[in-house]
Amino acid sequence: MAEAARAARETSLLEVLQPEGWAKPVGYANGIAASGRVVFVGGQIGWNGQCQFETDELVGQVRQTLENVVAVVAEAGGGPEHITSMTWYFVDKRDYLANLKGIGEAYRAVIGRHYPAMAAVQVVALMEDRAKVEIQAYAVIPE
Repeated sequence: MAEAARAARETSLLEVLQPEGWAKPVGYANGIAASGRVVFVGGQIGWNGQCQFETDELVGQVRQTLENVVAVVAEAGGGPEHITSMTWYFVDKRDYLANLKGIGEAYRAVIGRHYPAMAAVQVVALMEDRAKVEIQAYAVIPE
């Protein structure tokens, strides 16, 4: 599987879509065009593979959530660079804004400097009471 993932990364067919005259977004892309095998990643939260939370702190949960997303994409033979879109759901906008630096550091540690199309939304609650963030993602892995 590692060889397939490496080969997929080498033949990435993703294109960042940046309309002429638009300000360049920071930390996300306005759009991504891709061709290949589409992977749908269900909403992931900040618990480990045994469905246990190791922290109640937002930045730690973001990091674990991103690791979970990357693990699902890896099962399909892809890597973080194949993620085309992410929707982030937070239960506390103020907590998110107060932790932007730590969230950015966690993001770069797990995903690198690849920025797919993204949206962030504050929600009233998530299905797991201890969850502070949920991320749904899509990836396209070259055939």
